[in-house]
Amino acid sequence: MKLAPRFAVLLAAAAVVAGCAPQTSDNSSSDKDDQSGTLRVWLFQEVGNDPKAKVVDSVVTAFEKAHKGTKVDVEYIPIDTRAQRVKAAFNDPKSAPDVMEYGNTDTAGYVKDGGLLDVTKEFGAWSEAKDTDPTAKQSVTVGGKTYGSPFYVGVRALYYRTDVFKDLGLQPPKSMAELAATARKIHKAKSDLYGLVVGGAYTYGAMPFVWANGGELATAKGGSGGSYTSGIDSAAAQKGIKAYTSLFTSDNCPAAKCAVMGGNDTITAFAAGKAGMAIGGDFSHTAVEAGKVKGKYAVVPLPGVASGSVAPAFAGGNNIGVLKSTSHRTLAVDLMEQLTSKATQASMFDAMGFLPTFTDVRDAAAAKVPFEKPFVQTLAAGTKFVPASPGWSEIDSSLVLPTMLQEVISGKKSVAAASGDAAKKMNSAFSSAG
Repeated sequence: MKLAPRFAVLLAAAAVVAGCAPQTSDNSSSDKDDQSGTLRVWLFQEVGNDPKAKVVDSVVTAFEKAHKGTKVDVEYIPIDTRAQRVKAAFNDPKSAPDVMEYGNTDTAGYVKDGGLLDVTKEFGAWSEAKDTDPTAKQSVTVGGKTYGSPFYVGVRALYYRTDVFKDLGLQPPKSMAELAATARKIHKAKSDLYGLVVGGAYTYGAMPFVWANGGELATAKGGSGGSYTSGIDSAAAQKGIKAYTSLFTSDNCPAAKCAVMGGNDTITAFAAGKAGMAIGGDFSHTAVEAGKVKGKYAVVPLPGVASGSVAPAFAGGNNIGVLKSTSHRTLAVDLMEQLTSKATQASMFDAMGFLPTFTDVRDAAAAKVPFEKPFVQTLAAGTKFVPASPGWSEIDSSLVLPTMLQEVISGKKSVAAASGDAAKKMNSAFSSAG
């Protein structure tokens, strides 16, 4: 799922899946640990899946050779039907795979549903795990326990038009204040362009502004997983919300057009040559390359508040985990590790462009492909993740944060009132999640 639509669908599907907990599930741990037989694996069907399948086939061939009497059956699951498939698997272990790929925002919901196996001991003993990016490891952690292995990570940075910047004598902005000023200079000089195209429904384009100003989505009660309290209405978060929503003006990105935009809309606008800058992911590269700005853009990390700093970005991506119902625990965990190993992630980067979750493998990838450097720099500067609560799925699917942004952009509510209402909704979701 490397194209721009992949990530938006991933997040939306994560919300649907995690929000559809089985009513009567039979997903208790299997007492069996068969050392042979068939292992079933579900992976996501990508747009252009053949390169991914070739890497997986290589892993499977080596695994079957190392474990005689073992066969691996890999099925690629269409994204638009995976919610139903996963729900059914959690309800009926006989139909469930042993190993499964899932969106990293799904973790807490799947753990609550009882579907994922606790692999804390095995992951901790795996020699390669020590080089896992901290935020990627956080995405498989709930309540201090590990429920899978990170597969790849995706982050956003600042795309900008090199031809426009050259024409206007501009330099890439080094702070958020410079970003806003540069955006307005572009629109003033070229009124047919958005300066920085932004979206009122673009949650993960807005959050770096909150995080860079010291705000948080939520804080864990007691300092670790489980129960959360919203932080979106804090003074620091409000400062970030104000910084982001102030960009929805006639001198940059008019509210009438930009308030309804999501992340894909902003990238589409940039790729079509309608914006001087955009906040896009490494996974947006293909869409931009296919647009009118091919050969006329570059990417730098999204700047933070202080000059020269990098704004924290959301670390999206996918994980691979073992289902609690597996009757091949040892083999399944081993296969999970092989599918997410350093060698496999390096091959997946070459084949699909997926950014590795191991810091050393990622650095090597960036050295090979200069385009990835700003994304790697963003990851190295420190990223953020969503609260490890099943309540996040309700918050995401009910559009709590986009609604908050749009209320401010439209002038319907003040930043304080809109963020206060959003905090109440978030706390309600956290409480109902248990």
